[in-house]
Amino acid sequence: MTYNEAIEYINGTSWLGKTSCLDRIRELMEKLGDPQKGLKFVHIAGTNGKGSCAAMTASVLKAAGCKTGLYTSPYLARWNERIRVNGRSIEDDEIASITAEIRPIADAMDDHPSEFELATAAAFMYFRDKGCDIVVLETGLGGRFDATNIIDAPECAVITRIGLDHTAVLGGTVEEIAAEKAGIIKRNRPCVLYSQPENAAAVIRNVCAQKNAALTVTEPGAIVPQFDSTDGQSFTYRGEEYALPLLGRSQLYNAAVVIDTVGVLRSSGWSIDSHALETGLYAVSWPARFEIVSDDPYFVVDGGHNPQCMESVAANLLEYFPDKRRVVLLGVMADKDWRGMVDALVPAADEFVATQPANERALDYRELSQYIEGLGKPVSGSPYAEDAVRLAMSLGGEEIAVCATGSIYMAGVIRGCFGLGGENL
Repeated sequence: MTYNEAIEYINGTSWLGKTSCLDRIRELMEKLGDPQKGLKFVHIAGTNGKGSCAAMTASVLKAAGCKTGLYTSPYLARWNERIRVNGRSIEDDEIASITAEIRPIADAMDDHPSEFELATAAAFMYFRDKGCDIVVLETGLGGRFDATNIIDAPECAVITRIGLDHTAVLGGTVEEIAAEKAGIIKRNRPCVLYSQPENAAAVIRNVCAQKNAALTVTEPGAIVPQFDSTDGQSFTYRGEEYALPLLGRSQLYNAAVVIDTVGVLRSSGWSIDSHALETGLYAVSWPARFEIVSDDPYFVVDGGHNPQCMESVAANLLEYFPDKRRVVLLGVMADKDWRGMVDALVPAADEFVATQPANERALDYRELSQYIEGLGKPVSGSPYAEDAVRLAMSLGGEEIAVCATGSIYMAGVIRGCFGLGGENL
């Protein structure tokens, strides 16, 4: 099996029509020898910030000398980015070899595993084969029935910011979505929670109480920003000072989650000294999260894809580029709350360029343009992201700041316009 055949096989298996359960992944993993059983995990769920928290946690654990696996989704440029060990993506031939082992077993199952279940199985096998000391494991969707939830009790469960997203699958209220995310909490194992509104926090607290899971909640009031520029930011949390290359106030809150997670791991016997924590946070790389890819003119790429994300993007645009003409290059998925996304961006956008991700679920850029026009904002557009980038950059020279956002599926293409690909992190 070649690399291309492996990716085609995995991606060719739809999740649509699959019942929400762990039966398929459980059966598949048993037939593969349960590679996840010998691994230790930090398990991360949430609506927003889980990828950033996962990247920071993995960076800190690597700095502490741990051989660290990292499983995330989706990817920016290449599928391989989803599975990493100590920052290096899985190689093409390794994906081909592992998929060749998985395929006959999956194809023989009465209920064929989904794309995400196949990818998760491949990740577990790879992390076992590489002898990882610990794996930072990001859920794909939800938590309770997510394929990653096949693992035994993790070293720590982490729940990031919860909001309304994937409501057709996870539920239409914050409480329902919080209950799905809380499905990763295991009996007698600690949990770290991003500070939430009370309706979400109460759900998590109740689950932790039922499962005797010690709960640590971050303290936003203990975050004190020290320095902030387009080069990075520094802050203190619970009296200790840290520096972070990622931009935006939301990343300080995510960093607080990671710092508290490290505290929980230390109490469980993991050796992570202060230098490793500081170094890991300072060294983290997590592209397409308000990432500046050009400064002539300023061009930012952000993979945000729901109204909560757009609120952060808008706040960042106003914070970092108060004196620029702010142009938002926007492409969205039709099944997202895209109107809410536009509404959140309007206060920070002087002008829009509408486009659409190269995905069958994408909203037609003309419908997006029509909605933006109705809000009284100037808008132009192109169905092709590469053309939209050229169009946006032609609107004002150094006097503009462009931010491309709306979908992670578009972010990789736009980064490619600036010569950036799927780097090892």
